Amino acid sequence: MKKTPTVLTLLLIILATYWSFRVLLPQYTEGETVAETQFSTDRALVHVKEISKEPHGVGFPAHTTVRNYITEQLRSLGLETTLQEGYTAGDWGNLSKAENILARIKGTESGKALLLLSHYDSNPHSSLGASDAASGVATIIEGIRAFLKTNTPPKNDIIILISDAEELGLNGADLFVDKHEWLKDVGLVLNFEARGSGGPSYMLMETNRGNSRLISEFIAAKPDYPVANSLAYSIYKMLPNDTDLTVFREDGDVEGFNFAFIDDHFDYHTQIDNYERLDRNTLAHQGSYLMPLLKHFSNTDLTNLKSLDDNVYFNVPFFKMVSYPFSWIMPMLIFAILIFILLLILGFKKKVLNAKDVFKGFLPVLLTLVVNGIVGYYSWQFLKWVYPGYTDILHDFTYNGHAYIFAFALFSLSTCFYAYYRFRVIKTANLLVAPFIIWIIICGLVAVYLKGAAFFIVPLYSFLVAFYVHINQKNPDPFLLLFLGIPALFIFAPFVQMFPVGLGLKMMVASTLFTTLIFFLLLPLISKYRKKGALAFLSFLLFAGFMVSAHMDSGFTKDKPKPTSLLYVLNADDNTAMWATYEHKLSDWTAQYIIDKLGVPPQINETISSKYGTDFTYTYEAPLKNIPKPTIEVQLDTVINNVRSIRLCITPNRPINRLEVFTNPVDILKADVNGIQLSHHFLQNRNSGRLITNYISDKNFTDINLEFPADSPLELTFYEASNDLLNNELFSIPERREDQIPMPFVLNDAIVTVQKLKFGQ
Repeated sequence: MKKTPTVLTLLLIILATYWSFRVLLPQYTEGETVAETQFSTDRALVHVKEISKEPHGVGFPAHTTVRNYITEQLRSLGLETTLQEGYTAGDWGNLSKAENILARIKGTESGKALLLLSHYDSNPHSSLGASDAASGVATIIEGIRAFLKTNTPPKNDIIILISDAEELGLNGADLFVDKHEWLKDVGLVLNFEARGSGGPSYMLMETNRGNSRLISEFIAAKPDYPVANSLAYSIYKMLPNDTDLTVFREDGDVEGFNFAFIDDHFDYHTQIDNYERLDRNTLAHQGSYLMPLLKHFSNTDLTNLKSLDDNVYFNVPFFKMVSYPFSWIMPMLIFAILIFILLLILGFKKKVLNAKDVFKGFLPVLLTLVVNGIVGYYSWQFLKWVYPGYTDILHDFTYNGHAYIFAFALFSLSTCFYAYYRFRVIKTANLLVAPFIIWIIICGLVAVYLKGAAFFIVPLYSFLVAFYVHINQKNPDPFLLLFLGIPALFIFAPFVQMFPVGLGLKMMVASTLFTTLIFFLLLPLISKYRKKGALAFLSFLLFAGFMVSAHMDSGFTKDKPKPTSLLYVLNADDNTAMWATYEHKLSDWTAQYIIDKLGVPPQINETISSKYGTDFTYTYEAPLKNIPKPTIEVQLDTVINNVRSIRLCITPNRPINRLEVFTNPVDILKADVNGIQLSHHFLQNRNSGRLITNYISDKNFTDINLEFPADSPLELTFYEASNDLLNNELFSIPERREDQIPMPFVLNDAIVTVQKLKFGQ
């Protein structure tokens, strides 16, 4: 092969890879003139900016301000807006008051209603919530404004639900599903969410049955930039889902679509989830979903969306969405195997294939899979060892995470080029047998165990055509081989980034293996390159370059701040106090208080809760402060039929944000908190003994009624927390530097009191 085609085809491979990412998102243009009847990203940004000025979690002052702003915006569109208030504990034992915002557009017919959903509370205590989920609220407000400007009444009612207390346990959605009369009218939900501040928004369905009709209607709505695949759908169904839509599906048997973006995950639930960092293209993407879906589903029969059948589906450039039924999976697999067998017979008959070289072809395949798999698997552990500060980024995705994805993808390419350079004397047709067998094994496994990934078979048909070409031609046209490799690039290249972005850099192994598997599918072309050794060296140099770039960008700055944490914990029983932190590599701000790295009292780590079960790392003795402890009053303690019943009232004597109650290992038969009964399922599956977390918004007291076996001793531990460590007059904690932020997912900047109460046999 001549040098020019080699260089040109490589450039075209890079272009095709770039295009596979480029078509995922619309491109935002600041100040662009947009018709009143169309979604405007600039107009939506106005709402994002207003909503995300301050942290606005439940119980924080700005929470009311944000609720009032959203209500006013909906009313300014001519919509009658109401509030639904109530207390719920959800399925997670998180009690809070929720105040949902509701509006309704009447349709011309009496069918089921379309419900638009997002939440307006931010995560406590420091998140500004621009992406999660001011972006969703803004998308709905701007989308409804544009829809109303068309002056075309919908056939179906459109319900707008801006829910509250989602961050605490989906409480607002739980309140609507359990208590609101409109639930019976809802036929479909469109939910707008975020787990980062950028990147494409993924469509993820929630259904109790099959997805066939839902995906068919989604395709019929013709969104311009669909990003969805049934692999993500299959994985999502196996995970413990936790969006507001989950409540509708589980408790109301109402299905729907989530639209959530996950890139730049390091901003999620942090102080830097702000207006400036929200990707404008991403917000435009949310709007590009809403408008066609709003038009379609507001005029479609929503009573006929349930199905027993599932479809395989995936997005691909030019074709947007491709879908086919699960019933095609096995025939497509068997047909590919039959074609392969026929091609093997043809190859051996024409003496293009020989057994010795075919078996040799397995060596580079296995070598690259093993090496790249091991490197990918241990990469995150290695990076945390070299850069201990990464351990404090609980998202498991660093600010320079994309550089690492590039680096390890290039390392995988270097390994592949080198392996096939070493086996360059083997004819291409013989080298193609082993990759196909590896791929067909993968397709066979997913056809049985992970049917949503069955579209993996599609690029194999192109591979088979290339195999046929190599059997029949000594010097195939390189551009034909490139064309046959494009389906692999278009379909699989985004997965190289998706897994570590969505699941953290601990999933770098998915990137290295997908890169290797894509290389196999491009082997009909790449095997003809004469300079594979040079390409291996170039790839390794680029790997080193990206690693150096990531190293230069590994420190913390104002734009890439270090997560830090500090708590003051007062044990009210033995009158001792300590400073505590979740940091592994102490910042200078925290080190002012954690002077020596002492051990953490076991009882603390076994109880106090955090999103990912994160434990305190270091503690240090703290001065005693006059922190008022709560008043705990036992109002009832009786035994009837060997069941002990107690009633407690816990009243704080200082402003607090939350109260947590834990128990020793004991069978709690029944429990209610402030009149809200905790579910039997929750009581039987409590994590680490946690009984309830009460997020305080207006009530100052917590009433608890418990029933448990009379012969079981009960020990209750009460953790009362206020997020005012930095502004409490009893302390003089300095502000963090600009390159530091409060650590998310854990209790932070808090004053905590701990008390125990025991009930013997």
